[in-house]
Amino acid sequence: MLKGKTIALGVTGGIAVYKAADIVSRLKKLHANVEVIMTEGATEFVTPLTFQTMSGNVVHREMFSEITNYDVEHISLAQKADIILIAPATANTIGKIANGIADNLLTTVVMASTAKIIFAPAMNTKMYQNPIVKENINRLKSLGYSFIQPGAGRLACGDYGEGKMAEPVDIVEYIIDSLVEKDLSGRKIVVTAGPTIEPLDPVRYMTNHSSGKMGYSIAKEAVSRGAEVVLISGHTSITPPKEVELVKVKTTEDMLKAVAKHFDFCDVLIKSAAPVDYKPETVSPIKIKKKENEEDELIIKYVKNPDIAAYFGKQKKHQVMVGFAAETDDLDKYALEKLKKKNFDFIVANDVTKEGAGFDVDTNIVTIIDNKGIKTNYPMMNKREVARVIVDKVKYILDNKS
Repeated sequence: MLKGKTIALGVTGGIAVYKAADIVSRLKKLHANVEVIMTEGATEFVTPLTFQTMSGNVVHREMFSEITNYDVEHISLAQKADIILIAPATANTIGKIANGIADNLLTTVVMASTAKIIFAPAMNTKMYQNPIVKENINRLKSLGYSFIQPGAGRLACGDYGEGKMAEPVDIVEYIIDSLVEKDLSGRKIVVTAGPTIEPLDPVRYMTNHSSGKMGYSIAKEAVSRGAEVVLISGHTSITPPKEVELVKVKTTEDMLKAVAKHFDFCDVLIKSAAPVDYKPETVSPIKIKKKENEEDELIIKYVKNPDIAAYFGKQKKHQVMVGFAAETDDLDKYALEKLKKKNFDFIVANDVTKEGAGFDVDTNIVTIIDNKGIKTNYPMMNKREVARVIVDKVKYILDNKS
């Protein structure tokens, strides 16, 4: 996903240095080239050898080290970096850069670079709330520098409050979003995600194992590329991207009505949700009690829910529609039937019995079949990578619609 991109990671002297090692690992897994620059303070917490081993590159530390090639080090690092990430970013380093001080290799590289600069602050709560630190941060923001909001919680010093460096997974997602081309600006995309529920009585309901991870990944990919995204979601525990319009629903009928409000005005509908196909014919107004006789059976009559995908497949005019097929057998057969019946432009199919392709995991193994019958199999990827494949295909269809 980050192949061909160079991330210069500035590591400064704070206890959150241990998280920086995780950042390097995650960036390398996405095929980024990572050049680590450590301040003297950072080396008191973690040895350069750790970052050298993980990044596969020599760690840069000293301004006036012995010359081993004809590159001026701070200039060459500044020029090759697509992004300079400073994580953890201490109050000291933030203050130096805000005031134009370049007295070590990291601050000098920042001064010499025209790349996007991203800070991930990490410090004691009182330091983070200090008016001088706030002024320095606001000054840098006004000059176009970016900051990843720190979290709140118990800090290494024992205090509780703001100042915890953002988690590596969130920092890497921020970097990905910063490098993505905004090629879907002006497009409106509706994404459905997660399971619906159908109540049996006031305390019980039926649902399925969908976690919503795939749909949320698609929404995040689309919004990072400039699209206006409406995310219509059943119950999940996932935090949605801040930039999306989130619509929470419960039942399949709720989801149908929510999609209907946006369908006529959208360019794309991506149906990654797992709506429940059947619902109880009647919902008990009181809790259903267990029978005393062990031989007694509880019999519930179910009726069909509306088929959201089929309904909008018949309604579509200019919209691109994407469907999903989560199957346990005869994957191609059932996916093709669903593709034709519901008038999708393409369908994303996966065998949920395969390890790494089921519900509530961070990876997927998909096959994409388009409405011309062309089938493409993909290897196991994380769901953000799958989301990129799906959104790329949507973009191609949008660009080539007559």
